[in-house]
Amino acid sequence: MTRSKLDRTLRRTYVVLVVILAISVAAKLAPRIPGLEGTQAARFATDIYDYLKDMSLVLVTVVAAYLANVFQKRSKFIERLEEEWRGIVRTKSALFAFCEKSAPTPDDYLAAFCRISETIDNMRVVYANVGETDELIGLYPYAPLHDMRRALQTLDPAKGGVSPEERKLIRDAILQAFYALRESFLVELDIGEPDNPIIPHAARRRKQPGATRRAERLKAQQAATYTSHPAPRRAEIDELLGQLRTREEPA
Repeated sequence: MTRSKLDRTLRRTYVVLVVILAISVAAKLAPRIPGLEGTQAARFATDIYDYLKDMSLVLVTVVAAYLANVFQKRSKFIERLEEEWRGIVRTKSALFAFCEKSAPTPDDYLAAFCRISETIDNMRVVYANVGETDELIGLYPYAPLHDMRRALQTLDPAKGGVSPEERKLIRDAILQAFYALRESFLVELDIGEPDNPIIPHAARRRKQPGATRRAERLKAQQAATYTSHPAPRRAEIDELLGQLRTREEPA
């Protein structure tokens, strides 16, 4: 279930709930409206209110079950979408690696082509074609994947070699198609900004080496315990571990 379909479903649900609540309030207040008190309309409104009150538990249960089903479908859709995106990223990396090879073999090309082909077909478990009907095939939802495939096909070893400049151009074309795809594909995931981003370049760790006094005391106590209760040990291992520990300690 896409985000837009989820929003439409939630809006319809909210509208239905608001209408039911409005009817309930109107039915509750109808007998107190001047001119309606004691009339047939007032008694009818009272019956409606009593019915809604009796059915309130059923109504809440049905709405809760419906919304749970809706959000479960959304969750499964997001899982498939994330899996497809990971596959796209792996495909981009495979095509990039293929383009960087100076003398790729036919087996290398076959592996790269099969990967992009699988990625294109796996989109079928996430999205339908745009404009697809019972009579029309529709349009593939993310054309940049096919641009990546077409670019790769120009590097087929069976068609002859290409110059390093042409190979670099094809690599850049694949990356351009991938970046265009990423810009639109990830919108559906509702990705937010991190709460604690590290924006400056050349960032470094801000904490200083060391620990609290309580931790240092605990370390000394445990070291004294090991010293006072010696266990079977090998001197060469202790010496090796001591040297390695010394190398890691800051100067």
